[in-house]
Amino acid sequence: MSPQAPPRARWLGPRAPVLGLGVSAITFRDALDALDAFVRARRPHYVCITGVHGVIESRSDPQLRAIHEAAALVTPDGMPLVFMANRLGFGPVERVYGPDLMRAVCSDSPRRGYRHFLYGGAPGVAEGLAEVLRRRYAGIAVVGTHCPPFRPLTDAEDAAVVAEINAAKPDIVWVGLSTPKQERWMSAHLGRIDAPVMIGVGAAFDFLAGTKRQAPRWMQRSGLEWLFRLATEPRRLARRYASIVPRFLLLAGLQLARHALAGSRRGGRRDPEHGPARG
Repeated sequence: MSPQAPPRARWLGPRAPVLGLGVSAITFRDALDALDAFVRARRPHYVCITGVHGVIESRSDPQLRAIHEAAALVTPDGMPLVFMANRLGFGPVERVYGPDLMRAVCSDSPRRGYRHFLYGGAPGVAEGLAEVLRRRYAGIAVVGTHCPPFRPLTDAEDAAVVAEINAAKPDIVWVGLSTPKQERWMSAHLGRIDAPVMIGVGAAFDFLAGTKRQAPRWMQRSGLEWLFRLATEPRRLARRYASIVPRFLLLAGLQLARHALAGSRRGGRRDPEHGPARG
């Protein structure tokens, strides 16, 4: 049986209820400050960097929703979530995009002394990313990498992975397994992995290692990154996006319409269930 996890220093800011999932109403600077606080607290936390895919999956998967709700942070990975949070009255909310967060944290790591472990990615990607990070950020401590097989690990294999990570003594474990696999892995290993922070960053390994192209910035800012990714990986993503994009647009439109109607009935007064707006 896994040991009981020690208490987490959960970020105490409000969460915007985006289609029933609480998304941290956070700026990029808030996210960096929270991660530093988690590292200094020396107690295990995990962070979900969640986009539309994670929100839609959580609607039909109560366990995944519970994993998100228990996370120290659930950051808005995509512009649709940023738009929703701001329209619901939580602001200012900014995109906390996995690759950008990883770049910013790694850039500051030589000064702060953070130690990093890279878990996930296709064969060779984590090792290639480690070399990229060492070249780009002089003095960064990447203390280990591990690429798991594309199958469930045996108990013995999993125990060996835990021992390998803990022996490296990282401060941050970056988890690149894609949603929802990475969220389940972080939740299952909370209290077993000694590192203060685990962060699920999905495709960030590929983007930073240069094995996949990122959308142009104007597409990222416009909420069209999904279209770029669909164009570059149609066989892998077509079925997923054909399901989640229309569902999200419909459900988000309905939620915003209900929110606007409730606001008009209140005469413009703030709905107390959403908590105070941040200025």
